[in-house]
Amino acid sequence: MGTRMPAKRTTVRDLRRHNRSLLLSKLYFDGPLSRHELSGLTGLSAATVSNVTAELGEERLITEAGLVESDGGRPRVLLRVDPAYGHVAGVDIGETGVKVELFDLTMNRLATVEHPLASPRPNAGSAVTQVASGIREVIAESGIDEATVLGVGVGVPGTVEQGEALRVHAPTIGWEEVPLTDLLRAEGVSLPLFIDNGAKTQGQGEMWFGAGRGARHAVIVLIGSGVGAAVVTDGTTYRGSTSSAGEWGHTTIVYGGQECRCGSRGCLESYVGAEGVLARYRKARGGKPAAGEDEQTQFAALLEAAGKSKAAAKVLEETAGYLGAGIGNLVNLFNPERIVLGGWAGLALGEEHLPAIRRSAGEHALKHVFDQTAIELGQLGPDAVAIGAATLPVAALLEQGADPRTAGSKRGTAA
Repeated sequence: MGTRMPAKRTTVRDLRRHNRSLLLSKLYFDGPLSRHELSGLTGLSAATVSNVTAELGEERLITEAGLVESDGGRPRVLLRVDPAYGHVAGVDIGETGVKVELFDLTMNRLATVEHPLASPRPNAGSAVTQVASGIREVIAESGIDEATVLGVGVGVPGTVEQGEALRVHAPTIGWEEVPLTDLLRAEGVSLPLFIDNGAKTQGQGEMWFGAGRGARHAVIVLIGSGVGAAVVTDGTTYRGSTSSAGEWGHTTIVYGGQECRCGSRGCLESYVGAEGVLARYRKARGGKPAAGEDEQTQFAALLEAAGKSKAAAKVLEETAGYLGAGIGNLVNLFNPERIVLGGWAGLALGEEHLPAIRRSAGEHALKHVFDQTAIELGQLGPDAVAIGAATLPVAALLEQGADPRTAGSKRGTAA
């Protein structure tokens, strides 16, 4: 007989934090709500709701939002999270550029800056310089005080190893064990930092505010130059033992297939990522690349050429087939109720070819499972990674029921 694990003691402090988190989250996602409604929705007593909301009100985390009629009694006060409590920044370090956006607490966008990166394999130093500069620019542009920023979320194109010292592994862009937090600190960024894989930040953004909202089991896929996914099971992103789960782009779609930039062969990314698709188009045209200065304009040119070029039409038809097969694998592995297609290349491809992608997915998935799965386009557009990254400090606030500037965080925050 195995030994029993000792039960974890729940302290008064744990209970208080849980209650704060529960009420704050309910108000954030479903507010404005009255205290009476909060009690019914959370199962907390009227006295607990009254005490905790009074605390949150004193801290200016929540504010009154008008009155609602009640049955025969006095009108009830509606409460909501105060958008003016603080600000959050979201950063998307992509393979072609850095995007930095600033939001109020309820994710109204206040400022955006974009800096292109000179190479699709940017060195970490140049990316970090652009991030630090972008953070300063959005704060200046919006005219806010930096002290009101709760934290900066950063989405990166690789896996994030959380440990004593955070390390980013992104072999497809040449990053190995990059100490991103330390580099940002050295560039003068002193705000709390929350760093995660870009597909996972996009996934959280779409689950909170976009095409994933309301689903308990979903996979949000990101297709840009590279490919990734966020697997959400029972409302929580599956992270794996070292937080690198979701590297869907590096699952094998063709045994012994074409070389992937990760060093392996036959990876899905090398067939459906923008870089791989454009390489196939170039090869089909005898080495002549698509028109355009960068990947995004070349990909747009490829899509536009499909009506008059057999080579373009064939490459896109194959791409939809490969992508559908990859989605079929996700359906069989995870049985999601919803799959959301995002990333700039995924959205561009999906606009024209979603029926073909769905058809291919159906051919490669178990019928009874596939019939219960919706496949949809992301709703947050090309800003999804940055929006999702900005939700990381908000998530820390909601999970802890306390300000991440003073409480620290479990994920990706530097001290």
